[in-house]
Amino acid sequence: MAMDASKAENNIKKWIRDIPDFPKKGIIFRDITPALLEPGVFKNICDMFYDRYAKREIDKIAGIESRGFFFASVLSFRLGIGFVPMRKPGKLPWETVKEEYSLEYGNASLEIHSDSIKKGERVLIIDDLLATGGTAAAASRLVERLGGIIEEMAFVVELTDLGGREKIAGKEVFSLICY
Repeated sequence: MAMDASKAENNIKKWIRDIPDFPKKGIIFRDITPALLEPGVFKNICDMFYDRYAKREIDKIAGIESRGFFFASVLSFRLGIGFVPMRKPGKLPWETVKEEYSLEYGNASLEIHSDSIKKGERVLIIDDLLATGGTAAAASRLVERLGGIIEEMAFVVELTDLGGREKIAGKEVFSLICY
């Protein structure tokens, strides 16, 4: 069972490292890897997601490459439901669908297997960070192109001043901590 939300947020924030000027000048990167190195913090993050989704009707969990995989795969295992990897182009071996998007520091795209989500399946999308919302918006378009229904979009960290929620307007969004 996860600790109460305010304690959890403070505990997690202590383990997020700020890296200035990465991946380019002017950007402060919020690095979650110290939280992953601390077993109790990583467990608490996973427990908080589990507590939120354990009683929800979800058919699949889609994790966004690469840090979203950490949390999506653990939650998928704990809930006993399928895991859908959303990857950079050329990383998946089967037939894929692709969605392009803009990042705060360039352009990118995501792919998923064309048979990974069936029409009407309820999908939870997880990533480590919501910033400008480009990646999240592309992920939601991929799920919907395959006929999936987005249950919610979940993030460990949300950078509220970058307006990511606006890019995924109309979707339910849950973030563990906000900056």
